Amino acid sequence: MELSVEIILMLFFVAGVAGFIDAMAGGGGLITLPALLAAGIPPTQALATNKLQSSFGSFSASWYFVRSGIVKLSEMKLAIGCTFVGAALGAEAVQFIDAGVLTSLIPILLVAISLYFLLAPSTRQVKGKASLSEGMFALCVGGGVGFYDGFFGPGTGSIFAVCFVAIAQLSLVEATARTKILNFTSNIAALLFFVLAGLPIWKLGLTMAIGGFLGARLGAKVVVTQGQKWIRPLVIIMSMAMALKLLWEQHHQWLLSSF
Repeated sequence: MELSVEIILMLFFVAGVAGFIDAMAGGGGLITLPALLAAGIPPTQALATNKLQSSFGSFSASWYFVRSGIVKLSEMKLAIGCTFVGAALGAEAVQFIDAGVLTSLIPILLVAISLYFLLAPSTRQVKGKASLSEGMFALCVGGGVGFYDGFFGPGTGSIFAVCFVAIAQLSLVEATARTKILNFTSNIAALLFFVLAGLPIWKLGLTMAIGGFLGARLGAKVVVTQGQKWIRPLVIIMSMAMALKLLWEQHHQWLLSSF
């Protein structure tokens, strides 16, 4: 489909803002996906194009965190592998399984994540003792959340972050850095299935990818320099915003009919 230059430029800047926020707190898709749908992109192509552009943003943030020395890929090989396999299985399963149950549960999960970061004491600067071994964490969290991202997606970054903080006992900065590595992994795994199906709109997706790449780089830099000062409130805001958006989509007709 043909899009005007004005719409493409607008989506470029939308992707930049989304990349900036996503690098710090996740939830960038909450901004880009509605923008793509508003531009008249069919839903399946919007999902595929959004996954294309978001892969560049998550790569940008991941690369910055690795180069800054906050995270080492050698320490995450198992989690990366499990996340990739989980996301690939999720992207395949979504074609056969009704996502209605997950759609109802996710707003509750996102509210719980928001409350955790709102009420929990400030995160530690020194690592505590992890609740799960590295292998079990990779299998349960990497594979499980990866599957969810390939299958459905909203709130993946927030879920990864809370697992790294609550289970792996990492500081919020370390958790954010590792989250982007696994987010990029699940994005690529799911994107492969969309590409094979011929769904992404490449011209638009790559244009948005440039904006997302630049925004994510800036967001990652803020994480490194400002730490949890900005991450914590953004995780809360984005998680609550995603929960409210999903609840509105599911129940707005009932709410409107009640008044």
